[in-house]
Amino acid sequence: MSEVLVTGGSGFIGTRVILQLLDAGHRVRATLRSLDRQSEVQAMLAGGGAADAGAVSFHAADLTRDDGWSAATRGCDHVLHVASPLPDYVPKDENELIVPARDGTLRVLRAARDAGVKRVVLTSSFSAVAYGHRQRATPFDEADWTDLDGPDVQPYPKSKTLAERAAWEFLAREGGALELATICPVAVLGPVLGPDFSPSIALVQALMQGRAPLAPKIHLGLVDVRDVADLHLRAMTDPAARGERFLAVAGPPLSIIEIAAVLRRRMGEAGRRAPRLEMPNWLARLAALGVPQLRDVKPLLGLRRAALSDKARRLLGWNPRPNDEIITATAESLLKLGLVRP
Repeated sequence: MSEVLVTGGSGFIGTRVILQLLDAGHRVRATLRSLDRQSEVQAMLAGGGAADAGAVSFHAADLTRDDGWSAATRGCDHVLHVASPLPDYVPKDENELIVPARDGTLRVLRAARDAGVKRVVLTSSFSAVAYGHRQRATPFDEADWTDLDGPDVQPYPKSKTLAERAAWEFLAREGGALELATICPVAVLGPVLGPDFSPSIALVQALMQGRAPLAPKIHLGLVDVRDVADLHLRAMTDPAARGERFLAVAGPPLSIIEIAAVLRRRMGEAGRRAPRLEMPNWLARLAALGVPQLRDVKPLLGLRRAALSDKARRLLGWNPRPNDEIITATAESLLKLGLVRP
């Protein structure tokens, strides 16, 4: 089996990737910004079913510094570069996200190339594919790129677009024998292993807690974190993934009110506080003046961005879980960990 480095080993996607690598018999090492989180990550891995969470070796490495990357990649066959800043707010200075995302990706690629790594799989995002475009009838696919001059391109989509662009440019210019594949997930849900999770999970938590009496008219494509991890492993080993970009989406986009309906239908009493009515766009824009979360998503109001995962299904045999199952698994894990009170 291979020696694999996972960057961002404490993250929502990173921990799931580690679990699946261990289950497949790979030797795994992971980077953390601080080794103080090592025991926390090991506890999450044990909670996720790892037979030997202590088998993972940890390396301190930060996306904003060169230190640690050479040692972390030395002797590795593959690198899964999952780490990237994902805040729950829009920063005033976009470079808070752009610099670590883009420059950190280049640091990882240079270290991987110099260490003789065979292939890097980069976790990009649907936000590097479909933002900055007008409403359109045709679904987005891997040939599409976010238009950085578009009115709705906030710092996070910009950071992911610039980071992925930089990765492909690096590969073409100075990648040598290094191979690259990129994964572009939509909103990632699924079972959580601890209280440190993504804004997508926080949305489900808020719906279950009744913090959103009215649902803004926002549509999201969904994918389960376990299926995102599975796609990373397939892209790591399958020859067909070399030099390819893959969208990770389970099905058609759902509105927040449709997600709320799934929670009420599938979760019984625990889902009863999910909203039953949508908020008109004019009211959402007015409310955004005083609610930071609405202000951040205001450009998405009324947009429905469909996407296709045909390429991953066809080339790699990927078969994601359906939307209802993804939402239910997310909610059940929040209840299990006490992150939502029944």
